[in-house]
Amino acid sequence: MSKCAFLFPGQGAQYVGMGKEMAENYPSAKAVFEEADELLGYKISKIIFQGEKKDLRKTEITQPAVLITSIAVLAVLREEGIYPEGLAGLSLGEYSALVCAGVISFSDALLIVQKRAQYMQEAVPLGEGGMAAILGLSPEEVRALCKESMSYGHVEPANYNCPGQIVIAGHMKAVKEVCRLAKEKKARAVVLSVSVPFHCRLLFTIKEKMVNLLRDISFKKPDIPFVSNVYADYLWDPEEIKRALVTQVYSPVYWEDSMRLLLKDGYDLFIETGPGRVLTGFMKKISREVHAIHVEDRLTLERLKKLFKGGVTLDS
Repeated sequence: MSKCAFLFPGQGAQYVGMGKEMAENYPSAKAVFEEADELLGYKISKIIFQGEKKDLRKTEITQPAVLITSIAVLAVLREEGIYPEGLAGLSLGEYSALVCAGVISFSDALLIVQKRAQYMQEAVPLGEGGMAAILGLSPEEVRALCKESMSYGHVEPANYNCPGQIVIAGHMKAVKEVCRLAKEKKARAVVLSVSVPFHCRLLFTIKEKMVNLLRDISFKKPDIPFVSNVYADYLWDPEEIKRALVTQVYSPVYWEDSMRLLLKDGYDLFIETGPGRVLTGFMKKISREVHAIHVEDRLTLERLKKLFKGGVTLDS
């Protein structure tokens, strides 16, 4: 009997056309996109399905778009009778996980994510901040390089994704200096195509805005165990979850530690629910002894169903 966790992707997983096939073939998915269009007051579905890549990359569009697509895929999984016993989401993906857990409604999550994206975009002038993935160094080595580069501006580890992959964030000059030093150590360094330096102290300025945004929104206790990025631990208290979502904006994401907690607790089937397969890739680097599979269209859904027929069974 497998123990299943749903993993929800964050910003960076987006691509033009995501969710389109699901919406065309499953009424439950179509309904999610239609509800989003109505709630936002414009056809975000059109941008997601057939827009320009440059538009989908804008933070204020990307974040709602990834949330909407993830919840559409979730709706289809539920329709197919596939349910999780644990939940986690990478950064933005936490909001999808909280919708799945019954903590917040889809409409509230969409409102929060839309505002969150606007606050983040406004926090750091365009071109001043950046992020980069450092591949092949330990956390200690990356932290040391960040400390060494502080004369160029602020920079710090932002995402501890999996063994050998840490994302840094901060002022662009400092980020580039860390990349230079990492390459000197024969590591790989890739500057990411983002307009905001997520999960670092440069976003501390939006703390009060996030507190005010979440204050009047109703949060409930999770129906399903939910692992927080900030603590790499389960959170159950609604007010504590709110505080974690605020802290998450300017603090590192401990993804690898979060996954190791789920592994320790016996989860052995991980379904990436939404666009892309980034989290599936991370899991395969964290543990090769479990099933990790992504679902984003009919083909990947059928592959998941075949896995069940081959012997993986779930309780709903």
